[in-house]
Amino acid sequence: MADDLPLLDLAGFEESTERAYVHVLMHGRATAHEVAEQLQADDETAFRRLEDLRGLGLVSRLEGESPTYAAVDPRYALRTVVDRLSDQALRIREAIPSLGEYFDAGTPEDPASQQTVVLSDPDTVAAWYARLEHQATKEFLAFDRPPYVSASFDPFQAAVLARGVDWRSIYTIESFDEGSTWEEVELLAEQGEQSRITDELPLKLVIVDGSTALVSLSLDPGRIEALITHAPPLVAALHELFEFHWARAVPLPGAREQVAGTTSAAPLATAAGRPPTPEERAILTLMAVGMKDDAIARRLGVSARTLRRRSQELLAELGAGNRFQAGVEAARRGWL
Repeated sequence: MADDLPLLDLAGFEESTERAYVHVLMHGRATAHEVAEQLQADDETAFRRLEDLRGLGLVSRLEGESPTYAAVDPRYALRTVVDRLSDQALRIREAIPSLGEYFDAGTPEDPASQQTVVLSDPDTVAAWYARLEHQATKEFLAFDRPPYVSASFDPFQAAVLARGVDWRSIYTIESFDEGSTWEEVELLAEQGEQSRITDELPLKLVIVDGSTALVSLSLDPGRIEALITHAPPLVAALHELFEFHWARAVPLPGAREQVAGTTSAAPLATAAGRPPTPEERAILTLMAVGMKDDAIARRLGVSARTLRRRSQELLAELGAGNRFQAGVEAARRGWL
């Protein structure tokens, strides 16, 4: 059991302490020398481990020339340990507001601009992003584009989505050249993210619950600067900027889109024609945002020659002379 599922590490003890405890439990009682042999350690180390257990109330020490330790029934002894840990966790939780005040007091800040702070350290920017994820309760909006200050795939996002947060992300072509992968975005779509793609975004942006925004001040990979703001007018303006680009962007192939209160993975066909195949929709989407033929072919797992042939067939069916006209006609038909 000790090798498979450490228990006492939660109480701040090393793995060897738990091994000593299991040994005493299995034998009823044991000397420090016997435990030392089990741990393959010296007697002094074994003695310290047993005294640690005694301090927790998990074993008792019997009198004698060579101290012998007897196990206390864990059904009672461990319950006391659990209660003690619960009390400690409660005290920590109660201390959070005061500790937060200490943090705020020790953070350099211009008193005249408390609602807006400039961040110039990559680690601080990444920490604020994680903090905003934790804070989100209703909505998380993001412009995803390079440069990145942390790993593109964020495992915590799944927990945020599981809380019912409405998460919408707009990606650029560069997002998939330098950061995210198609497979990661498809996985996030399965978990509930709504995602679109566009050719370009003016900045990096996160808006949480319509009340806090994290926005880049530089797009130079060697210079990470961002601004965190709670100022209502600025957050509202950035929210309008997000909605403007969201309306212009196109859904990613396979991404989830909210349509009349339901979630759909494909566009609805118009009454006048057939719906596109998933491959046709993917080609049109990636063409619409300016992705090169070779990149589209790699994304779809086909040769560049096959991609060009299928693109020409699509243009012919849509009656389009170029990519732009194809995008317009595809949008008119409800294919995008």
